[in-house]
Amino acid sequence: MTLHAITVLGHDRPGIIAETTGRLAELGLNLEDSSMTRLRGHFAMTLICAGEASHGRISAALAPLAGDGTLTVTVHELPQEEAVADAGRPYVLTVHGGDRPGIVSSVVRVVAAVGGNITDLTTRLAGELYLLIAELDLPAGVDAGTLEGELRAVAAELGVGVTLREAEADEL
Repeated sequence: MTLHAITVLGHDRPGIIAETTGRLAELGLNLEDSSMTRLRGHFAMTLICAGEASHGRISAALAPLAGDGTLTVTVHELPQEEAVADAGRPYVLTVHGGDRPGIVSSVVRVVAAVGGNITDLTTRLAGELYLLIAELDLPAGVDAGTLEGELRAVAAELGVGVTLREAEADEL
């Protein structure tokens, strides 16, 4: 069993996800993790797949997706490693306000300084309004109230608002 990281990037159009995942399923690959989004009219997808198919077979199966030049597809075999369980407490961080350079780097630097791990981050620009939503894991010893205060100080310098809240457990 091998793991492969697959990326698909390019101009958005209907059917990209269906075509990509269909070709992978035909190879017997299991889609284990994925992130897919549209960014300013462009499509971006990263997949982690497991199965017996070789790098060459996967690349050949996905090559037609890039045939017209509107998409770029990459396939990378990943080393076998034990999955690392998230050891932290899950939180959701939101930042909103007027757009300006440095918002992401300034805010995530505060999270990194306490050993926080960002597990997902999305940003959107709607006119002049900038929105950042991040999921993160905080180490057990981090005081969330203190961290939120540090984030608020940075946010005030940037002229944006910030909230940090504990993530609610998903019920499956």
